[in-house]
Amino acid sequence: MSQEAKMPLDPQAQALLEQMREAGQPPFEHMTVQEARQAAWAFVDLQAPPQPVAAVSHRFIPGPTADLPVRIYTPEGDGPFPVIVYLHGSGWVILNIEICDPTMRALANSTGCVVVAVNYQKAPEHKFPVPFNDAWACTCWVAEHADELEIDAGRIAVGGDSAGGNLAAAVCLKAREEGGPALAYQLLIYPATDRDLDKPSALANAEGYMLQRESMRWFWGHYLDGATDEPDWRACPLRAEDLSGLPPALVVTAEFDPLRDDGKRYADRLREAGVPVKYSNYDGMIHGFYWMDGVLEQGKRLHDEIATEVRAALSP
Repeated sequence: MSQEAKMPLDPQAQALLEQMREAGQPPFEHMTVQEARQAAWAFVDLQAPPQPVAAVSHRFIPGPTADLPVRIYTPEGDGPFPVIVYLHGSGWVILNIEICDPTMRALANSTGCVVVAVNYQKAPEHKFPVPFNDAWACTCWVAEHADELEIDAGRIAVGGDSAGGNLAAAVCLKAREEGGPALAYQLLIYPATDRDLDKPSALANAEGYMLQRESMRWFWGHYLDGATDEPDWRACPLRAEDLSGLPPALVVTAEFDPLRDDGKRYADRLREAGVPVKYSNYDGMIHGFYWMDGVLEQGKRLHDEIATEVRAALSP
């Protein structure tokens, strides 16, 4: 999509960006890691109020290099439930499962799925491949503990937004390579699928829409060791040679997002490889709007779309 063909920025998103500017909120690339992590707590106030769910349990599960905190949300109803292993956005650096709690509650209720939210370890303290290995270990653990979790091992989805969408896509590729666990669905919300920041959407939306082109350079720089690295598909799923044999997908992008082409190109390649995929681009929206359903109507619309698609894909 050329800049000339763009829809206007959504008025609610524009108002939010103006509030951030008036508050003096600098872009992530102008912060230290600790400052960025502190700033990320503002996402709590942009989400709709937390909903009650039937049960929330806190667990530590064994990862390759550490015991990993997970939060398990169980909706009302009788099991075995479908399950979503959810990997939150973070640029691999800044967020945590506590910040994301309201959205995970809403996801469990709206989809009827058990949601296992994974607090994978963050860069720069834990660079690639640690977050990916954590995501893979948690997915395997969920499949292995299906009876204990009251879930149906035949209805396991992996999902995530932004950096979490990157991890979810890579986990699906690894599951195909390893011959399991059997994954039934992938939910990729404005995923980062490649380190290349010269795509048209990254250039057209380089500044002014919260996540900036240089923000992504900052995040990738913390996640991967250096510019000399040659990333493989575990870091950049778009670079995988073959995307056939992967689970059906919902891929969501936002119009005013440097990562829009990351998601669009991945969806196109999935479709070309014969994978059933629904691609939804939200006109007028900015990166992160899934976490903004408390202030953006389009965020609510995305929650509704996810619920409809996941229920259809994971119905018994």
